[in-house]
Amino acid sequence: MNQVNEQKIPKAPSNLKHYFTFFLILLLLWGSAYQTDSTFRELIEGFPNMFSVLDQMIPPNWAYFDNIIGAMLDTIRMAVLGTTIGALIAVPFAIFSASNMVKSTWIYYPVRFLLNLVRTIPELLLAAIFVAIFGLGPLPGIFALGIFSTGIIAKLTYEAIEGIDKGPLESMTAVGANKIQWIMFSVVPQVAAYYVSYVLYSFEINVRAAAILGLVGAGGIGEYYDRTLGFLEYDKVSTIIIFTLLVVLIIDYISTKLRENLL
Repeated sequence: MNQVNEQKIPKAPSNLKHYFTFFLILLLLWGSAYQTDSTFRELIEGFPNMFSVLDQMIPPNWAYFDNIIGAMLDTIRMAVLGTTIGALIAVPFAIFSASNMVKSTWIYYPVRFLLNLVRTIPELLLAAIFVAIFGLGPLPGIFALGIFSTGIIAKLTYEAIEGIDKGPLESMTAVGANKIQWIMFSVVPQVAAYYVSYVLYSFEINVRAAAILGLVGAGGIGEYYDRTLGFLEYDKVSTIIIFTLLVVLIIDYISTKLRENLL
């Protein structure tokens, strides 16, 4: 007697999970709006005000362009110095955070915690703290961007170090190489391209961040944002925004091309 093997058709997955997720998202949106006293009525009523501001921003005040060139150069210098400081400080932090470089959990866990703490503090708050210490000017912004860059670059770099090929490390250990030789002849060649890429990425972020640090007195183009917004000179604000956008786009393009050549 021939037995016919009947194929069982699997049941379609239940939509209950999707419904529950959708309901949970709606509940979170409603709870957030309730706690912040936000309503769609306020959004609808205030929406026309956006067009009135845009109407005041157009056309931009091109004559104001000459006034902000020096401030934009200061912003770029702040980003360059801040990124450089952060890149240098990030190297030892990245090494001591990598579990394949430092075997003791009593070392790399506290260092990772410190990096997480640094990344938690916004650069605007760091700039405000340094303004209180050093006074007004670009110096507080440079230190704020340096600390902020340290957290980003060290985090990405130690993850790259943990992902390197272990073969060269084992070979160097077999011939009696020490930790310094490990790093110089095995870790650096494998991580150098990634490290430079992370530094360039951090520089892109710092250019944007440096543009607003002047709001707390840390120098750069942000001071002109604060000044023009305070006097409701929206035509000048649009000039600053366009100039900042052009600078950021140019830096992003150059940085992207450099990263493509490295990786």
